[in-house]
Amino acid sequence: MTFKFNETRKVGRTALNLPLLGLGTVQIGGWPRRLPEEKALEALQGSWDLGIRFFDTAPMYGIGMSEERLGKFLRTKPRDSYKLCTKVGRIVKDQEKTTEEDAFWRGAPARKYHFDFSYDGVMRSVDDSIRRMGVDRFDMLLIHDADRHYDEAIDGAYKALDRLRADGTVTAIGAGMNQNPMLARFAQDGVMDIFLLAGRYTLLDHSALDALFPICEKRGTTILIGGVFNSGMLNDPSPEASFDYVPADEKWRENALDHGVRVPEEHETGAYWVARALAIKKICDRYNVPLSAAALQFSAAHPIVSSIVVGAGRAERIKENMDYLGLKIPAAMWADLKQAGLVAQHAPVPA
Repeated sequence: MTFKFNETRKVGRTALNLPLLGLGTVQIGGWPRRLPEEKALEALQGSWDLGIRFFDTAPMYGIGMSEERLGKFLRTKPRDSYKLCTKVGRIVKDQEKTTEEDAFWRGAPARKYHFDFSYDGVMRSVDDSIRRMGVDRFDMLLIHDADRHYDEAIDGAYKALDRLRADGTVTAIGAGMNQNPMLARFAQDGVMDIFLLAGRYTLLDHSALDALFPICEKRGTTILIGGVFNSGMLNDPSPEASFDYVPADEKWRENALDHGVRVPEEHETGAYWVARALAIKKICDRYNVPLSAAALQFSAAHPIVSSIVVGAGRAERIKENMDYLGLKIPAAMWADLKQAGLVAQHAPVPA
C-alpha cells in the first residue's frame, strides 16, 4: 500500500473532506527559527504549486504572524479552492507591546497573547482571526491547548463552537492538544468532529492507539495528525534533536513541563525517546527506507486519521513528504518493527 497526498478523507460525520497531507504553519510563525516574510510567502506559493490545498494555523503561531502571513497569501486564491483550520483559546493583544523578541517565536511582532476559553472570548478570537487573515470563514475551528482550562473550555469555548457549527458558520469543530487524556474527556463531554493530536500517534509514540482512539471511534470523531515527526526526532534522531518542541537533553522533562508538554510518567527522560528513535531508524536503514517516510506512512495507515499536517519553511520539504507518502515500504520492515516491540502488535500498518 502507498498513499497519495491529495487523497481525501472524511472528517467525523460531517460533509467535510480533507486531503491526506496539509500544511501546518508553525514554521511561518517563526519556530524553530526566524523566517523572513518573503521566504514564508515563497514556501506557501511553492506548496500551493505542488498541490497543497489544506492549511492549519492558530493565533498562537508567531503571536498572530502565522495567520497574517497565511492570510496575505490566501487572499489571492478562490476561497472554495482550499480548506482552512484555525484555533481558539488565545487572544492576541496588539496593544500590549513588548521590546523583547519572543524567545520561542523568532521574528514575531512585539506583542503578547493570553488564554481565554470563555464563550465571548472565543467569539472574539474567531473575529480577530478573520480580520488578521482577511477570509470570510473557516472550515474547522479547534479549541487549542486547554490543558489547564478544561472546565472553562467545555462550558465556554465548546458552546461557542457548537453554536457556530449549528448556524453553518463552520463545518467541523474539535480540539487540538499534545495529550490523550483531556481529548478523551472532550470526546465524552461534547460532540466533537475532529481532534488535532500532536505527537501522540507517531511511529515513536503511538499511545493514542489505546488511550484515545477507542472512544473517538465510538463517538465518530476522527483525527488530524500533528507533530508526525515529534519535532524532528523522527527526521534525524540524536541527543541534540528536539522532541515535542524542546531539546531532548538531560533537562528534557524540566523544559517540557515549562512548555506545557505533558510528560508520560513512565518515560520521563529525553534519552528514552532518543534510544527508541535510533532503534526504529536502525531497522528502517536495513530496508533503505527513510525514517521520515516510515513515520508518515505509519500515521496515515490508521483509518481514524483524516489528515496529516506537516510544517515546512521550504516547498522542497513538502515535496519530499509527498514522495515519502508514495514510497513502497516492504511489509517485512513493519513486521520487524513489531517483532522488536517498537510498534504495537495491533497498530495498523500499510499492507
